[in-house]
Amino acid sequence: MNNILCPTDLSETAQKGVNYAAVMAKRFNGSITLLHVLEKQETKGDGPSRAKIALEGERAMVKDAPLNVHLREGEFMHEITEESRNGHALMVCATHGLRGLKQSLFGAHILKLVRKVEIPSMVVQKNSPDSNDFGTIVLPVAGHSGIDHLLNAVCLVAKHFGSMVHIYQLNRPGEEASEELLRNKKRMVDRLTTQGIPHKQVEEPSRSFSVGFSVPTIEYAKRVHAGCIAIMSVPSEEYRYIADAEKERLLTNDAGIPVLCAH
Repeated sequence: MNNILCPTDLSETAQKGVNYAAVMAKRFNGSITLLHVLEKQETKGDGPSRAKIALEGERAMVKDAPLNVHLREGEFMHEITEESRNGHALMVCATHGLRGLKQSLFGAHILKLVRKVEIPSMVVQKNSPDSNDFGTIVLPVAGHSGIDHLLNAVCLVAKHFGSMVHIYQLNRPGEEASEELLRNKKRMVDRLTTQGIPHKQVEEPSRSFSVGFSVPTIEYAKRVHAGCIAIMSVPSEEYRYIADAEKERLLTNDAGIPVLCAH
């Protein structure tokens, strides 16, 4: 259960995901499953052999953790989702961002992918820092009913990295926190306390007019030099109408802050 699933499209950006998977596998005292799904154009001619060579190059990048390499044909999202059911602890992958060249792979579909896989996901960006000790995890408070799945993921990472968790609540003028949000906040505090994970509660007034939550969350994470932001990949009822755009903005944030997701 300490195996890290790492999908790769064999691009330079994807190598950042492989690097992060290696760091996390070392801390978890675990292993890595490196998975590449051959796209249609890669199945022709010498495409498969070129992909195998590229995968071996990525294998060589991993020095401190056992690694298995899988090469498959099919629709990438389906194949990754199927593999996520095989007992992995976490998926780690890199996104090209919404404006990236690989839109069909880990660009615009990154939100769909993290919602489909059966395990928590750590999404990194091309400009994420090369070195990251996940010293601080920003955990925004939200009104989701399935918050325990995210708390499991946060505790997993925090325990292995010795992280401090910031339970972050954005307060807008004239807006009362919902009962669900306050209930989840208490659940976060209780769980982290029980697990012996250092944490603090942060209530921050909104600094500008913003209907969404992504911009102030990213700005706060930048100020505290967060190693990652932890979010639910699915929308809450409270912000369902804007949730997809806000979550995509977090997953592809220009600051390069990795995002830990669960659903």
